[in-house]
Amino acid sequence: GYRGRRKIYPLALVLSPTRELASQIYEESRKFAYRSQVRPCVIYGGADVGAQMRDLDRGCHLLVATPGRLADFLDRGKIGLDYCRYLCLDEADRMLDMGFEPQIRRIVEKDAMPAKGDRQTLMFSATFPKEIQHLARDFLDNYIFLTVGRVGSTSQNITQKVVWVDENDKINFLTDLLTATDQNTCFVVFTETKKGADYLDNYLYDRGFRSTCIHGDRNQREREGALKSFREAVTPVLVATAVAARGLDIPNVRHVINFDLPSDIDEYVHRIGRTGRVGNIGLATSFFNDKNSNIVRDLLELLIEAKQEVPEWLEKCAANNRGGRGGRGGRFGGKFGARDYRQGGGGRGGGRGGGRPQGSGGFRSNNYGGSGGGQRSFGGGGGGGSSVDWWAN
Repeated sequence: GYRGRRKIYPLALVLSPTRELASQIYEESRKFAYRSQVRPCVIYGGADVGAQMRDLDRGCHLLVATPGRLADFLDRGKIGLDYCRYLCLDEADRMLDMGFEPQIRRIVEKDAMPAKGDRQTLMFSATFPKEIQHLARDFLDNYIFLTVGRVGSTSQNITQKVVWVDENDKINFLTDLLTATDQNTCFVVFTETKKGADYLDNYLYDRGFRSTCIHGDRNQREREGALKSFREAVTPVLVATAVAARGLDIPNVRHVINFDLPSDIDEYVHRIGRTGRVGNIGLATSFFNDKNSNIVRDLLELLIEAKQEVPEWLEKCAANNRGGRGGRGGRFGGKFGARDYRQGGGGRGGGRGGGRPQGSGGFRSNNYGGSGGGQRSFGGGGGGGSSVDWWAN
């Protein structure tokens, strides 16, 4: 890109919500830029500012950044957007959910970024609720609204299983499931809280499972080390909070387990999307109990739409929960963005409603300690108790 005495002027900018996703996009961009004169760079919070500045000093055509760190570098006068001709917003709904809208609007509208008619702008997400579409209306010129499949739906390459598991029995159910599966199968196990993720990781590791953990309280080196270990199948069980759910392309994930179901159906879609990628088949198993009644109607609708097997008890739970909010409300109330809302007037209107609920506290309140519970056979094997064929449709 253009380089002044103090500032670096990239020609293309990719904004990403998390450090992990920014790093992944950067690594992919390096492949495309190999043996060309295009030089990509990445900046994100949690890493050494000086090292990132020195890397920028070598020149930068394509910049991958998280909004917070980019805003910091703009304030420092290190980066100028005067010549940016390509802008990409990846996982835009997640960036708004994380509170990045002021930084994004400042970057796109208030700095030296060329006007929307003078640059090419792209926005990507698996869900596109109306508030994000209104943001797109502000950022895009002569836009095309393109949906591939049903926006917010799940891949039919993923077999979805919902299992009733009492809260006190979840940890035993999980260990039985892991024990009954090939030890080299790669699992992603999602919890709602960071303390819960740490506890569950330690519990599994102490019982001989090769597990690791990723969440927002781990430092950057620990997070990168955990992802590397998981990608290389050194630790084939990754316990994660939502930080790992969005956008990350981790190959060979065969099974996603929602140890804690999210309160938000959009988050469910993103979580199970870590498997069944690029034409591969995958399995998603969700532990459900009476604590999850707020998501039951949305979950039932999603399973029916994806032509998945629906347990009779789940239909009864949904029928008994008709007093709740309407189906597919989600955190934005926009029904996933299945239609184009941007022709309507009046901006975003009404806000986002406070973002995603933050879970129910630490692992103590979640009763992760577990209790007894009978033996199970997963996949048709021996042993007493119920036999479940996890790959049957």
